[in-house]
Amino acid sequence: MKDKTYDNADSFAISFDEEWQKVSCDDLKIKIDKVIDHMSNHPFVSSNPENARKIAEFRIFSLKKFQ
Repeated sequence: MKDKTYDNADSFAISFDEEWQKVSCDDLKIKIDKVIDHMSNHPFVSSNPENARKIAEFRIFSLKKFQ
């Protein structure tokens, strides 16, 4: 989905999930930092970094998406 990214939470979540699979790190908080850093050019991360982090943390800690 790298060729089509939008400045919204859904686009961020899809891209985040794809990038999460590529990053290797045992510490979940550090891994979130690394993934968001890799996604720094995503429109949602650029325009709304606080909400991007909240969405990432929600996906990992609340939904337990990748556990």
